[in-house]
Amino acid sequence: MELLQRLTDAPGVPGYEDDIRALVRKELESLTDEVRLDNMGNLIGVKKGSGDAPKVMLAAHMDQIGFLVSHVDDKGFLRLNPTGGFDPRTLLNQRVVVYGKKPLTGVIGSKPIHVLSDEEKKKTLEVKDYFVDLGLPVEKVKELVRVGDMVTWSGSLEEVGEMWCSRAMDDRIGLYVMLEALRKLGKHKVTIYAAATVQEEVGIRGALTAATKLNPDIGIALDVTIANDVPGAEDHEAVTVMGKGVAIKRMDSLSISSPKLVRHLEELADEKKIPWQPEILPRGGTDAGGMQRIPGGAHVVTLSIPSRYVHSTVELVHKHDVQAAIDLLAAFLENAGERQYL
Repeated sequence: MELLQRLTDAPGVPGYEDDIRALVRKELESLTDEVRLDNMGNLIGVKKGSGDAPKVMLAAHMDQIGFLVSHVDDKGFLRLNPTGGFDPRTLLNQRVVVYGKKPLTGVIGSKPIHVLSDEEKKKTLEVKDYFVDLGLPVEKVKELVRVGDMVTWSGSLEEVGEMWCSRAMDDRIGLYVMLEALRKLGKHKVTIYAAATVQEEVGIRGALTAATKLNPDIGIALDVTIANDVPGAEDHEAVTVMGKGVAIKRMDSLSISSPKLVRHLEELADEKKIPWQPEILPRGGTDAGGMQRIPGGAHVVTLSIPSRYVHSTVELVHKHDVQAAIDLLAAFLENAGERQYL
């Protein structure tokens, strides 16, 4: 849990992944043979294999959804530009951290309901309707904050029953799974490229750049997926269910997984008695979409960790699903050079 705590506490919105990258670099340096940094900011740990076994790229993105400061007004309130997809309903009255000359705690505000007209009460709020209040005089705000400064939600990792809760589980839990699978890994023939990617939340940009350079045979994305197993949802709308194991994705908006690769993972999970569940995600995508788009293509699949309340301050994952993802990924990497499924 200590590693996951550090991963989820480190800030890093798309394009501003410096802090989380420094943390991941230290971990990869102890787990791989070589660590590379490309021009875009992707961090790649290389774990060498043997013979002519396939090259496998793992991809877990470092960036979290957040904001950049777009305007500082004459009263000291900040306006925000989102970096990633937000449901505006999740923003009201949240605490945030503004990374100016020093980290500043603020709150997201909007026009008070007490003074709203009847027409205004019917309006659905948009991101542009919110602002950040730092509780400081305008002179101090303008001294400490500039347009372009990073803003993230506030909050730290907590245990909730059998689950973990965080503002940045997407996709720090994918990084955690990748690092812990490398730690668990035994003998393997495949060469592994463990990529901590950038700018996934704004269009899988880092994964596409990294995969184009690495040209892997197989790409495995590690990310959260929707667990819509809550009141008000029909069974067929669940996508995944918390606590039932790692999800092996068949398709989403950005990729269709290699059927043979999916089948191999399902058979391997059954053989190793690792709990798993199938996944089809109607909307959304992962770094698998970037790896699949390289010249010549790659056989791709996503191992997903079911999550409730994705893209909010209270993203939940189940500990059993996280462990299943670690176990299946490590087992796959140990067996990938022995089986033909491409």
